Order: sequence, then C-alpha cells, then structure tokens
Amino acid sequence: MADTKKIKILSWNINGLRAIVKKEFFESIKTLAPDILLLQETKLQEDQRTEPMINIPGYESFWAYSTAKKGYSGVAAYTALKPEKVTTSLANPRFDNEGRIIQLDYEDFTLFNVYFPNGQMSDERLQYKLDFYEWFLEHIQKLRKEGKSLIITGDFNIAHNEIDLKNPGPNSKRSGFLRIERDVLDRMLELGYVDTFRHFYPDQIKYSWWSYRFNARKNNAEWRIDYFFVTRDLIDQGVVDNAFIDNDIFGSDHCPVGLSILL
Repeated sequence: MADTKKIKILSWNINGLRAIVKKEFFESIKTLAPDILLLQETKLQEDQRTEPMINIPGYESFWAYSTAKKGYSGVAAYTALKPEKVTTSLANPRFDNEGRIIQLDYEDFTLFNVYFPNGQMSDERLQYKLDFYEWFLEHIQKLRKEGKSLIITGDFNIAHNEIDLKNPGPNSKRSGFLRIERDVLDRMLELGYVDTFRHFYPDQIKYSWWSYRFNARKNNAEWRIDYFFVTRDLIDQGVVDNAFIDNDIFGSDHCPVGLSILL
C-alpha cells in the first residue's frame, strides 16, 4: 500500500472538561498524540469554554452542547485532519437537545462521536435510550445505503457480553446490561458493524469504565462500555489497523479507547 499513513483516533468520556483539565488532561493528550480526539460528557455550555480548551495546538475543535439543561452531557471533537463537513444537529429535536452527537465527514469515511444516554435513572430514561439507539441506527443505515464507510465511537452505556463486565450476574437487571440493551449491540453486529476491540482481541478482558466506589479501578472491577464500531468494508479492505483500550491514562472514571487506521 503506497504512501500509507497511520491515523490514530481516540475516544474518551472525560466526565467534565472543566474537572479533567485540572488533572493533567493536556499532558495526556500530548502523550497520546491522536490525530482525532473525541470527547464525551464535556458538561459545558459554549460560554464556559476557555481558550486552552478550544485551541489545543495542532487541532481544530467542534462542539455540541446540551440545551436541555446546563452542566450536562455534551461532546467535542478535536481533529488535525480537516473534515469536509461537520454536523452537530441531526434534525430531531427530541435527541438533539442533549448535545450527544458530532458527525465528521472525511473523504474516506464518516466518523461519529456519540454519548449514548444512560438508562439507569428511570423507566422513561431507559425508553429514551432505546429510542435514541433506534433513531441513530436508522440514520447510519441511510448513510450506508449511500455508500459511506462509517466509524462510530463513544460511550455506548452498554456492556455487550459477560466478558465485558466484572460481575455480569448481579448486573443483569441493571440498565447497562439489560438483555433489551444488549440486543441493540447484537443487532449492530447483525447489520454488519464490527466491534473493533473484540475483532482483534476476542478473549481479552479489559474495561473502560470504573465506579469511583470500592477501589474499582485499582481492582480492575467494572465495565467495557466505550467502543469503536466500524462498517465491515473498513475491516475487509485492511483500513482498520488496530484497536486499543488505554488503562494507563487517568483523570476520569473512563479511560481512553482508540483505533488506528491506514489510509
């Protein structure tokens, strides 16, 4: 493959950008050196961003904010590769108002940064989560029919299989590991999307989120709920080079997950 360039894409639920910038966030980004950095749960409004947050050297930044309530949700994208188009509203007020999606269209692929809803608060929020997934799947299936190659990443708020969390039995009736939620990820696989970490590491036990309670991170006792899914063509064409979970990076209750691609 002549003149191939390796591109590193990183996704990280930071659980509040204002909080994590006090915990060596910028130093971590320098160490990780992604070409594209995607953040979830920024918990920011537009006027709360500082200059260092907006302008990380070498990157252009794009933002989506919650208009439903302040200090909630929100996603951001930093990219050293100029996208052809950036979309932060998908024309559905019910789902747009929580600032959960950024779509970046590049020449060779379309990239989604998504902070999927958490369903633990109530039955209503669980239904909102399931409806959000249904709406999102409809959207990406339309893009596939247009011939788009897709990369979908973020905090999915679902552990897919028993290997993806420390205590599957006790959590089987908890949102995040309900059968009805896990079925959504089964459906994604059936539709031809590939969980890249499981593609490369089918039997590896590694988590991306830990509770702040019970020394969960020290004991490595929690959930893998942060993913990179891609359309099968990116696997078959050898575009996807590797997937990883970086447990050595701290600052949030999540750690970064990543994908390297060859273009």
